[in-house]
Amino acid sequence: MSMIAFQGQPGAYSDLACRIAYPGAATLPCETFQAAMAAVREGRAELAILPPENSLAGRVADMHALLPESGLSIIGETFLRVEHCLLAPKGARISDIRRIHSHTVALGQVRGLLAELNAVPVVEYDTAGAAEIVAKLNSREDAAIASSLAGEMHGLDILRRNVEDAAHNTTRFYVMAREPLALDPETPELMTTFVFNVRNVPAALYKAMGGFATNGVNMTKLESYMLNGSFTATQFLAEVEGHPAQRNLQLAFEELGFFSTEFKILGTYRMAPYRQQHFA
Repeated sequence: MSMIAFQGQPGAYSDLACRIAYPGAATLPCETFQAAMAAVREGRAELAILPPENSLAGRVADMHALLPESGLSIIGETFLRVEHCLLAPKGARISDIRRIHSHTVALGQVRGLLAELNAVPVVEYDTAGAAEIVAKLNSREDAAIASSLAGEMHGLDILRRNVEDAAHNTTRFYVMAREPLALDPETPELMTTFVFNVRNVPAALYKAMGGFATNGVNMTKLESYMLNGSFTATQFLAEVEGHPAQRNLQLAFEELGFFSTEFKILGTYRMAPYRQQHFA
């Protein structure tokens, strides 16, 4: 049985993402993203499933900084529709609830429910941890916002499903492994993720991006972020459709190289079915 590392406690949404993407695999909870990556590097897990972004909360900044030095390759992507559940000890009713525990981001996504129940939000370190705390409190006045998996693990009842304010709350995950995938360059529906730094010359970013336009490469993501807290050291993470060995992408990367001080491919992988269904 394969082992998949994730960041968080058992029952976290990342745990659920692992189980959905790889049914039957065992999951390895890790305290940090670094610990999950180390588990794969050291052979304690075959894969790590880690989130770079959420449709409501935006990008996960720590992941962007850690990816280039992780020593791992991105070999896939998967998406999880975040379905928040209102969880409470057995016997509790919605009318009993006075306090709702969860991670601060999750609490910000259920403002309608908090107002409806006139409940006090209680910030916990993560959603699965909130479910564990509510189970230990065993009070009919305390509930948690977490996944159905967390409720099942801690013996809580689901008082209401899908209590989030926005129906499009979706988290994207990278699937990471020690070795890159060996893919035929002509495989359809491939993505390539890479990072680069531009030279300190006028219009360097504009010129670096020009090769993708002139060679007909579709860029699906371009994000900048600071390195080591410096306002002058900026790194870019980008994603394009295609394989680096395809001629048009080769030419685009060559042009990028003229205007970059650093350039690193993080992985080439197949698009997730979710992407094809929702972003086409």
